[in-house]
Amino acid sequence: MSLSTPVAVRRVPAVDALRGFALLGILMVNSTQIMNPYVSEGVREPGAALVDDFALWMVMALAATKFYLLFSFLFGYSLTLQMTSAARDAANFTARNLRRSLGLLLLGLVHAVLLYNGDILMTYGLLGLVLLCARRMSPTAAAGTAGWIYGVFGVFLTGVGALAAGVQDESGAHQEKIATAVAAYRGDAATVLQANVDRLPDAVLGILIMAPGVLAAFFLGLAAGKRDLLAHDRTSRSQLIRITTIGLVIGVPGAVFFASTSQGPLDGQWQFLGLGVGMLTAPALSAAYACLLLLLLRSSWGERTVRLFAPAGRMALTNYLVQSVIMVVLATAYGFSLYGRVGTAALMVLACTVYCAQLALSKAWLGLFRHGPAEWLLRAITLAGLPRERAGR
Repeated sequence: MSLSTPVAVRRVPAVDALRGFALLGILMVNSTQIMNPYVSEGVREPGAALVDDFALWMVMALAATKFYLLFSFLFGYSLTLQMTSAARDAANFTARNLRRSLGLLLLGLVHAVLLYNGDILMTYGLLGLVLLCARRMSPTAAAGTAGWIYGVFGVFLTGVGALAAGVQDESGAHQEKIATAVAAYRGDAATVLQANVDRLPDAVLGILIMAPGVLAAFFLGLAAGKRDLLAHDRTSRSQLIRITTIGLVIGVPGAVFFASTSQGPLDGQWQFLGLGVGMLTAPALSAAYACLLLLLLRSSWGERTVRLFAPAGRMALTNYLVQSVIMVVLATAYGFSLYGRVGTAALMVLACTVYCAQLALSKAWLGLFRHGPAEWLLRAITLAGLPRERAGR
């Protein structure tokens, strides 16, 4: 069988639905980074309206650092599905995966330069190579590795944060950088592009900071995929409830502390400690979100939930890029130059509107085509051939 007519990867509705659900959290976090210069610099905005402060506090508590872990878990899980697909096609999985990683790296670089330097695709393209090397790990070894990576990383961050506690926040030092960013992103297309290029070192630093968490989630997803946990309801309802309960008990206090040090009412001197605690407890809340959705999928609302979220999840790459296009056009001189001019509360309403539109458009698109546009391009790179495009063909 040729690479241009591969056997399709087996779809797992729970994976697609989880990925589609996670897109909302990703959009909420990224939109604040793209539209608000204070958020992108990691400092509090002076004089913001109370409703905007509260909206941003909620984004930090409920979404920041949680949803990219869920996406990373699903990335690791999907590797096992891609291995199965390559075996069915009698194809060289290593070559396929290397091409896929290269495709993600190139898409991420273009995304970071043209649109948003908080890109995650470059991270996946690079760290996916580690996952490729570890693909033969047993589920137990993969889960244990995930625990060690994230545990050491979280304890290290929390320790650094504890040492930094008491250091006064120097928000004033950021004002010049914020003013420069505002001028660049409201300038013209050339200044926008130059600002993104200038921020590429920050993107690389972001990859380094996120790497341990992403890798841990990759390994945990690999372990879950090898056990086929999401395909055949191998986790009982009581287990899902127990994981959800533990995740909320651990994750909610950590999220509240993280948001309170980032946005108040706690003093900014606690921000580093809050970041460490937030990162250490984020996987618990991510797991609770995932298990709550899995419980919903097993309820009488299950089929409707799949129909709502799964199409967007099947087109997650396209939807992720489109989210950036929309927000960047609104924020910068590519379009409306609203950078720093939209409050977080209004921005969240806009984000939810964009997300609802993506849910509807994804379903309509997949009624006509097998893949989203970005998925088709990445699949063509992965297969070194043209995938089938029309639905039902």
